[in-house]
Amino acid sequence: MTEQLFSKKVTFVLGGARSGKSYFAQKLARKLGKKVLFVATAEPLDKEMQARIEEHKKLRPSYWRTLEIASGIAGEIETQSGDAEVVVVDCLTLLVSNIVTKNSDYNQAEKRVIAEINELINCLDRLNASFIIVSNEVGLGIVPENELARFYRDLLGKVNQLISQKADEVYFMVAGIPLKIKGEPSPTKS
Repeated sequence: MTEQLFSKKVTFVLGGARSGKSYFAQKLARKLGKKVLFVATAEPLDKEMQARIEEHKKLRPSYWRTLEIASGIAGEIETQSGDAEVVVVDCLTLLVSNIVTKNSDYNQAEKRVIAEINELINCLDRLNASFIIVSNEVGLGIVPENELARFYRDLLGKVNQLISQKADEVYFMVAGIPLKIKGEPSPTKS
């Protein structure tokens, strides 16, 4: 078995679009273990998203296992994790969007999303693997002008708070630079 550099932990990586979240999460995963399960929540609904998915696939090591799933991720992670030392979930932003866009009733959508996140949190406790979870921070800009966008922003904010409370470490990405905002300080080099 590959020796892990760190004990089992949950790391949460937040940031804006194109802030370097996925690259940083993959870099962390490489440090934590060789046996990685990558959980991709993007759905290839149009050509642009198909191209983005292909770009992301090229950046991942070929020996990582990939689980492509739009929702219901906790159960699938538990079923598919096998001997994974690290599970990367990329990303909650799309997971929430996938659920919201399939539920026209906001109350039902919120209940489904919160249930999904609670299942994921329970999964974190049950599996003997480190988790790296990626999400966008969408609450730093102006208040969206339409109701759906405001609902989505607020709901993703709740999701991010739930995961950050559970996480051992939280990083905020700015222009490719990780800022550690929760967790023990990194050891200094001698």
